[in-house]
Amino acid sequence: MAKLTEIEQQEVARFIEAGKPLPDKYRFLLFEDKREVELVWNGKNKDVCNIVLPFQTIEQVDEPREEADTKLQQSLFDIDDRGRQIRGWTNKLIWGDNKLILSSLKNGPLRDELDKQGGLKLIYIDPPFDVGADFSMDIEVGDETLTKKPSILEEIAYRDTWGRGTDSFNAMIYERIHLIRDLLTDDGSIFLHCDWRVSPYVRLILDEIFGRDNFRNEIYWYYYNKMPDTRKGVFPRSTDTIFWYVKNKNSNYTFNPLEEKRDTPVKQLVRKKVDGKMINARDEAGNVMYQTREERVVDNVWRLSMLQPADKTENLFYPTQKPEHLVRRIIESTTNEGDVVADFFCGSGSVSAMAEKMGRKWIVADLGKYAIHTTRKRMIGVQRELKKAGKDFRAFEILNLGKYERQLYVGTNPDLREEQKAKQLEEKESAFIELILKAYKAEKTTGFKIFQGKRNGRLVAIGPVNLPVSRLFVEEIISECRQKKITKIDILGFEFEMGLFPDSLEEAKRKGIDISPKYIPADVFDKRAVEKNQVSFHDVSYIEAKSHFKKSSVAIELKDFSVFYNQDATNDVAENLKNKGSKVVVEQGQIVKISKDAKGKITREKLTNKWSDWVDYWSVDFNYGSKKEIIRTKSETSDQWEEVWTGDYIFENEWQSFRTKKDRSLELMSPFHEFESKTQKVAIKVVDIFGNDTMSVIELTGKGKK
Repeated sequence: MAKLTEIEQQEVARFIEAGKPLPDKYRFLLFEDKREVELVWNGKNKDVCNIVLPFQTIEQVDEPREEADTKLQQSLFDIDDRGRQIRGWTNKLIWGDNKLILSSLKNGPLRDELDKQGGLKLIYIDPPFDVGADFSMDIEVGDETLTKKPSILEEIAYRDTWGRGTDSFNAMIYERIHLIRDLLTDDGSIFLHCDWRVSPYVRLILDEIFGRDNFRNEIYWYYYNKMPDTRKGVFPRSTDTIFWYVKNKNSNYTFNPLEEKRDTPVKQLVRKKVDGKMINARDEAGNVMYQTREERVVDNVWRLSMLQPADKTENLFYPTQKPEHLVRRIIESTTNEGDVVADFFCGSGSVSAMAEKMGRKWIVADLGKYAIHTTRKRMIGVQRELKKAGKDFRAFEILNLGKYERQLYVGTNPDLREEQKAKQLEEKESAFIELILKAYKAEKTTGFKIFQGKRNGRLVAIGPVNLPVSRLFVEEIISECRQKKITKIDILGFEFEMGLFPDSLEEAKRKGIDISPKYIPADVFDKRAVEKNQVSFHDVSYIEAKSHFKKSSVAIELKDFSVFYNQDATNDVAENLKNKGSKVVVEQGQIVKISKDAKGKITREKLTNKWSDWVDYWSVDFNYGSKKEIIRTKSETSDQWEEVWTGDYIFENEWQSFRTKKDRSLELMSPFHEFESKTQKVAIKVVDIFGNDTMSVIELTGKGKK
């Protein structure tokens, strides 16, 4: 630190006493000169998350076993007599906050499993660099399109990313890049995809964390087939930027030079090395030699087409979807067969799809349930494609973070001191609970650890606003119910952990506790809707299925699926429509098209004419309960990891039917499947068009249904 003059010391004191920020010159007078360029933003913090949460496996997908030829997989991994993978690496699709996922991968027991596979060699991320991206999604309903609004979790993620503009984006990406660097192998690579909005900031952050010496390339993806638009008064933008850094340039990191076919062959000089120098090669007569070249070396400008709406083979119409040939080039150039690759903003699953096709192992993650569902369907499609071609493929499992840490509910001012933050958090949490109770028409209660209200003889527990209702939360409810002899409970949540039901409800029922889970609608944040008692809390979806028997086999027929969604304030939609306009909305569990004609007359057309219109995907585990869900946690008595049974079971996806962009049909009856025991349970999982999953269990006894 430089020594301040007496005048400078007095000036610093005056600024501090007045509670004003110091002039920028004191940054360099008070602190050591780092002799390097650094990106600084308001609230920059170099602390990095180190939370370790257990990963819980909620579903495993090998492939549709009814059509399985298990011989195809013998060379790849060991399988049991059901054709299920029992050894070797299983690919991973993870739902949750990628900061917590990265931290838990880096510091938790799954790190050992990764290291045994050679570690993470490549991480590609395509973060939300568009400030206008709000997690909305267009979903097809017949011939119409419904805009799926973001969930509360996605809205909070958007706020955390862009709430304070570039400052908050930088803070978000800075911490995740730190975690990524620590998770990569010494010879690993990161590719970060962005555009002009954030590329200057991202480059400086990558320089700071990875080191400028480990910069390899700034790649320009030129999507030449984009329709040009000059209406904005600028040259049409047809490029994105992809930064490539390695963890250690002195390691033996993988780089496989690539070539691509030229549009037109060219004539080139033949060159050869003589005494360490490159010279033109000559024939015996001394003439310079030429060759015709149909390929060119791939440089840092990648001329690759973007996905077009007319693409019927690859386009899933997921907003951030990238073409497979772009992802293939990244994987091919920096990994080898058998390496593990990852994507922690996976979206539609392009990285996992290409990794599987190219013989790589993979881990991908996303916060959005719809992204997880889109990727699940895509990967099952890849499995089927590879199986049809007689090629090996791996099983994948769907995981989430079971034991969530309690985080800030509605956010606090990051510039406050810790004690001020705690006070502000307490006030906001109290206001949040009062708001929900008022909207639910419940009265506030005291004297309970986890219950905040009471309505119609039932106690009310409210889940967090920015995290799903987890198994741990439900376990705490059951524990307090047993202690205080409570039998009727409503759980209100914005989101419920994937795979949470029905096991948790069955466990509560066995203990004499009636739990009714209900979704909190986003309308609770609309004061007008709360004051007018217009907020509707809808139940978790309901499945009805029937079992059919033939000798020693059973088939499952999906008979009904009930949903209770509200997404839009339909009266407001109708009032705000322009003449000759229309909008598709969700109202009381139905999808309705509201239209206004030229004279202002409003009509409503119900688009969900039958219950199956809500079903996008359903699958069956014919012997549910045969595979326990095991997690690894730190032992309470030692520093070792130990395996613990959660009390739940993994859903083993043995058959499924789902809609695709090409084929909107849906089978409602499974094939017959042979009994494995005289008494067993069959689990049915349904995923609706919004990506939310619901599960039901049928208990079979002999050839009948119990």
